[in-house]
Amino acid sequence: MSAAPEKPAFLAVDHISWTVPDLEEALGFYCGVIGAEELFRMGPLDAADMPAEADGRDWMEAHVGVKGAKLTLAMLKLTDNMNFQLVQYDKPDDRRQELPRNCDRGGHHLGLKVDDVDKAIAYLTAHGCTALETIHISEGPLAGKKNVYMLDPFGHQLEIVD
Repeated sequence: MSAAPEKPAFLAVDHISWTVPDLEEALGFYCGVIGAEELFRMGPLDAADMPAEADGRDWMEAHVGVKGAKLTLAMLKLTDNMNFQLVQYDKPDDRRQELPRNCDRGGHHLGLKVDDVDKAIAYLTAHGCTALETIHISEGPLAGKKNVYMLDPFGHQLEIVD
């Protein structure tokens, strides 16, 4: 029996990534409204313009798991310790028309810590976000805190926390 491979050191989170329907609009929101800094862009990267792999798969299928893809991405510095990648796929067509709910497989949200939840709700709502009801925590280790789930202008879930 062969030995198990050695475990690498997992050092930090490098980035998170969301697919967006319109990269320019998403950059306008996340840079202009949230305050992220654009670090770089790549693309458009099109599988049709790249050599096929030795096994016949196109580059995008072999490397990102999406056959025939054409994409453009931007890497943002969201906070001092978090990079945020936004990706727009121009092909293939999206298989789903709705984003997953928190309870669905692949469900997700981005939690953003703010200095004032109420001020954040007013600001983000004025910039196209939709707020759910504020959660007031009265017991346990987070007693006295509050948070709110919001949808960004593209339907992604944000959790605003104090």
